[in-house]
Amino acid sequence: MKLAKRVEALTPSTTLAITAKANQLKAEGHDVIALGAGEPDFNTPIHIIEAAYESMKEGHTKYTASGGLLSLKTAIVNKLKQDQGLTYETSEIIVSTGAKHSLYSLFQAILDEGDEVIIPIPYWVSYPEQVKLADGTPVYLEGKEENQFKITAEDLKKVITERTKALVLNSPSNPTGSLYSAEELSAIGEVCLENDILIVSDEIYEKLVYGGVKHTSIAELSPELKKQTIIINGLSKSHAMTGWRIGFAAGDAKIIKAMTNLDSHSTSNPTTTSQHGALAAYNGTQEPVEEMRQAFEERMNKVYDRLVTIPGITCVKPNGAFYLFPNATEAVKMTGFSSVDEWVEALLEEEKVALVPGSGFGAPDNVRLSYATSLDTIMEALDRIERFINSSASND
Repeated sequence: MKLAKRVEALTPSTTLAITAKANQLKAEGHDVIALGAGEPDFNTPIHIIEAAYESMKEGHTKYTASGGLLSLKTAIVNKLKQDQGLTYETSEIIVSTGAKHSLYSLFQAILDEGDEVIIPIPYWVSYPEQVKLADGTPVYLEGKEENQFKITAEDLKKVITERTKALVLNSPSNPTGSLYSAEELSAIGEVCLENDILIVSDEIYEKLVYGGVKHTSIAELSPELKKQTIIINGLSKSHAMTGWRIGFAAGDAKIIKAMTNLDSHSTSNPTTTSQHGALAAYNGTQEPVEEMRQAFEERMNKVYDRLVTIPGITCVKPNGAFYLFPNATEAVKMTGFSSVDEWVEALLEEEKVALVPGSGFGAPDNVRLSYATSLDTIMEALDRIERFINSSASND
């Protein structure tokens, strides 16, 4: 049986390769510290769990509308109004089985063969693959490390062609934790308006920002930019609900309707129980969200301060998410390896620390380190990394 070209063209995940190796070592009894987690190490707040449980007992276990419960769409409308001052109708909201699914359905709904989507580097690993699955063409635009990995309006102008359909913005970013300011977004937005480019604003880490800075959605900067933007968000990171699979998209009603029609033939509807949990998440107390944010900020500051003392490692300090994205090129040179990927593999083999190589994010000089685990565990991992560098450098 010959597979479809669309799946044969998918790029294998470097993350999965490292994870598989780490799991193998764990199974063999080794003390492996895995810092590749893309999810909070907190449990879902109890009031959300209880609301979902109660909904099942009350008989809410059947199909819902393909685009989600009307009550949940209303809660999302209220959330966008309260948090960002944005006004939407429920016809401009779709609830999906996670923000990743919202992105997938969006690209399927807007892209034809050869349409180009500009994706800043470093990027979340699924953006290019989802574009390719929709017969689109990813166009990569490097965000310079000296500019906190962010692109500029001038950068953007250089890669726009007559086939450019959309730009993906992820702020705060996975894998870098970088956050765009309102001024930076405004300049980028003007270029998109001038060239009629749809802005795909992935705001899944919106609640996890640090250092007293404010998250800004590009959609809130002007009515024109709101019309030009599809917001992608969800509960996975903000409310520690990765396994519940609830995300949403907000934007132009025509696009949202097309996504809803598509989902009606794929998923039928987001899981009913999860939607009732999501209702409690949006309508209930937000104190657990802030407690988690504070815990991540404390970890980030302590881990960053320790990380940058390690020989051969430099790092841009993030403003959000729960990742550090250090540059390891000097450490690679010091230890005699030929690439960061090779260095990461050796680190796992010798010191049993699993990092995610930056090559999977389009940035082969870097590694991604998640601090979504206990501080003691992370500090032990950093001690092992320093020991590995010093030992390898002395033996080189």
